[in-house]
Amino acid sequence: MGHDHNHTHSANKKVLLISFIIITGYMIIEAMGGFITNSLALLSDAGHMLSDSISLMIALIAFKLAEKSANHSKTFGYKRFEILAAVLNGVTLILIALYIFYESIERFANPPEVATNGMLIISFIGLMVNILVAWIMMRGGDTKENLNMHGAFLHVLSDMLGSVGAIVAALLIMFFDWGWADPLASVIVAILVLRSGYFVTKASIHVLMEGTPQNVDVDDVVQTIERTQGIQSIHDLHIWSITSGLNALSCHAVVNNHLTIKESERILRKIEHNLEHKGITHVTIQMETTVHKHDDSIFCQAKNEPVHDHHHH
Repeated sequence: MGHDHNHTHSANKKVLLISFIIITGYMIIEAMGGFITNSLALLSDAGHMLSDSISLMIALIAFKLAEKSANHSKTFGYKRFEILAAVLNGVTLILIALYIFYESIERFANPPEVATNGMLIISFIGLMVNILVAWIMMRGGDTKENLNMHGAFLHVLSDMLGSVGAIVAALLIMFFDWGWADPLASVIVAILVLRSGYFVTKASIHVLMEGTPQNVDVDDVVQTIERTQGIQSIHDLHIWSITSGLNALSCHAVVNNHLTIKESERILRKIEHNLEHKGITHVTIQMETTVHKHDDSIFCQAKNEPVHDHHHH
């Protein structure tokens, strides 16, 4: 399992680095083009690309930091950093989208002159660049499971649509002299940016809130554990993600009073094996007998009470 995780990890890193270099280079060209041609659609696409290159850079740093090993102050290592990066990424997208909306209102009222030839050429090259990067990401990286990679990939896809918008706007201005096509294209880009920003932020906050991973069915997990021979019931169950693709579970399991350590280890191994097939790789189970005082509820009913109230006899 570890080897597989590390392999996709280094593949993701390589893909991100290549994508970062291509996108940052082109973003600078597009921003300059936007200023020269006076096109908000190009500028908003460049702004979007800027957030792309920032998100790719953050994702790269996150992968780099996630390699740092666990220590006394961070017992899980720095694996959570990529989730923080994804939140930052999502919030940046939302802010950029709001700014583009704000800019375009003024332009709808009085559309400025736009140098359409330059706009058309630059947005077409932009589209090619995005297609290239998306292809590199899909071929080499894990864009489905890894939140960090997925966020970066969504950026590139909505960027691609941004370039298409700018191309269409340039053509409309050229052929029909529709000046409002430029701010309209930028608004469409802004909506796409806002949407991907919202989803990335929502998914990342879910992880930070220790929410149950999207790909885990709690009832199924409970049944899997309780069906294991030797387990009477479980309670105090927690399932959460440490980072993308690394799910953890902890619970208390009630077993027979006369179980030997060797027998309980056999039960544990069986549970661990079954849970690994359900995408949970980090399992901690506390075995206890019926004598041990506990709640009947499957989930933890822990209250935040001061420690000194508990008298241990």
